Amino acid sequence: MGATFSIALYGSDRASMNQAIDAAFEEVHHLDALLSNYLPASDWSRVNREAAKRPVEVSPELFAILSDCIEYSRASEGTFDLTVGPLMRAWGFAGGAHHVPTPDQIRDALQLVGYQHLQLNARERTVRFDRAGVEIDPGGVGKGYAVDGMVTILRARGFRNALVAASGSSIFGLGNPPDEPRGWPISVADPWDHRKNAAQVFLKDLSLSTSGSYEKSFRSGVHRYSHIMDPRRGVPAERAVQVTVLTPRTIDSEVWAKPYFILGHDWTAAHKPKSWGVLYCENTPGAACSWVE
Repeated sequence: MGATFSIALYGSDRASMNQAIDAAFEEVHHLDALLSNYLPASDWSRVNREAAKRPVEVSPELFAILSDCIEYSRASEGTFDLTVGPLMRAWGFAGGAHHVPTPDQIRDALQLVGYQHLQLNARERTVRFDRAGVEIDPGGVGKGYAVDGMVTILRARGFRNALVAASGSSIFGLGNPPDEPRGWPISVADPWDHRKNAAQVFLKDLSLSTSGSYEKSFRSGVHRYSHIMDPRRGVPAERAVQVTVLTPRTIDSEVWAKPYFILGHDWTAAHKPKSWGVLYCENTPGAACSWVE
C-alpha cells in the first residue's frame, strides 16, 4: 500500500508477543494483496483493469469496503472519492512533472471522476464502472483499514497495550503505555514550523490521522498547489493547511481528514460527530490551530 507499518507492543510473554506481531503483519500482507494498486495481481488492480468492460465479482471483504466508501462519499458531499486518480495525474501528483493543467484538461479529467461511476450489485457481489477510463485508488482508505485490522488481531490475542501506525500519518493507540495512564502521547506538528507542536494528544483506544498540504505540493509562480484535491471542482483545496482527526476507528480518521480539510471549519463543526476531535489549521501563515467544537 506504499506505506510502512509499525507496532509497539507491551506484554509479559515475548513468544506470544512475537506471534501476535507476526499475525498482525500477516494481515497487512493479506490486505496488500487485496487493496494495493501497486500490485498488478491484487483484487483492486483487477477491478481497475476489467470493471469498465464487464461486472467484476469480488470478495465479500472488498465489496464491503467499496460499499462503505460509497457511503463516505455521499456523507462527505463527494469530497471523499475513490475515483480522483485522473485529476491527480492531470496535476502531476501521480507521477510525472507537477504542473497546472489547462481548464480543458481539468474538464476532461472530471469526466472520469465521481463515485457515481461505480455500480455495485449486492446480489451478484460485483463492481462495474459506467465508462472507460474510470479507476479507483485505495490511498484514502487502505492504511486506516489495515491499522484497524491489525488492532483487531492484537485484541483477539489478549493484548491491550499497543501503538500501531501506518507511515506515521494514521495511528491507533490501544490502551496505554505502562508509565502513562492517559494514553499514548502523540505530538501534532505546527504546520508552519515543524520544530514546534500545534498540540499534544493522548491516544487511548483512539486513532489519529493527519492530512497536510505541505506533504506533497509544488509552486507555480507565486501560488503553491497541494495534492489534497477537491474532486468536485478539479483543483487543490486551499481552506486549510493541516487537519488532524481523532476517532475510535482508524478508517474513519483517515477517510475524514481530507473532507474536513476540503469543506472547511464551519462545515466540519456542523457535521462531525460530537465525540470526535478535529484540530483545524487554517491556511493563514502563522495562524494558530484550533479544536473544532
